[in-house]
Amino acid sequence: AIGVAFLMRGTVLNKKGDEAQTASSAQPMAQVLVATKDLPIGAQIQAGDVAWEAWPAKSLNATFITNGADPAPAPSGGLGKVAQGVQNAATGSGQMEALYGSVVRDPIFIGEPITARKIVRGGQGGYLSVVLQPGMRAMGVTVNVETGAGGFILPGDRVDILQSQETIVAGEGGSATRVTRVVVQNVKVLAIDQKTAPEGEAKTVVGAVATLEVPANAAAALVDAKSRNNPLFMVLRSYADLGGPSGVVGIAALEQSRPASVRIFRNGQVSEVAVAQ
Repeated sequence: AIGVAFLMRGTVLNKKGDEAQTASSAQPMAQVLVATKDLPIGAQIQAGDVAWEAWPAKSLNATFITNGADPAPAPSGGLGKVAQGVQNAATGSGQMEALYGSVVRDPIFIGEPITARKIVRGGQGGYLSVVLQPGMRAMGVTVNVETGAGGFILPGDRVDILQSQETIVAGEGGSATRVTRVVVQNVKVLAIDQKTAPEGEAKTVVGAVATLEVPANAAAALVDAKSRNNPLFMVLRSYADLGGPSGVVGIAALEQSRPASVRIFRNGQVSEVAVAQ
């Protein structure tokens, strides 16, 4: 009796499994354009980088690129997704070829559907214009091992830009003092020379020019600092300190640092004048 019970149980489970497999194989399938390999930021899509792949119609997303054909039932022959994609490679070739030359804006991984949000069509800009966020500008600053934190600043890191210069102090015999100021803060390093990513497992990149992503309203401040002929220093920010505002020091911070009064030295006389807040 126990053996018969186990036999009947196995028969019922096998039958349910077959029914589920039949139902799964009979569901409508669509052709979705997917990546055939990992595509990093800035990569140009070429022939062979994308292919059509069978995708369950009920799992389609409105952002996926399809061949435009009506979903069809999956073949009963048991072809896998990859084989079906190769079998239907010629389908929708116009949409596929239209992507050739497009630049990847966000990383796309192998087997991931291609979406318009992650690419920029050919002719709409080069690498930097694709990588730049809306409202940001790319600017280059001269660096070396000393001003670039020993080369440990890599593309993708965030930095502060500091500049030190001599300032004449009135009333103290015209003596000069050195003042250091923050030109821009918390800006992203897009590239060191023409390297947009470290090679392999490299931990340092030494170059002559660093390309920074700065807010539009901070570009003028950076140009002004470059015109002073004093070196600009890149100060690496901790990974845990990437939040907060980016660009020039805020007006509120300047207001807080403004002194309440100014001491004036004139003909040997000292006086203090209140500063309007």
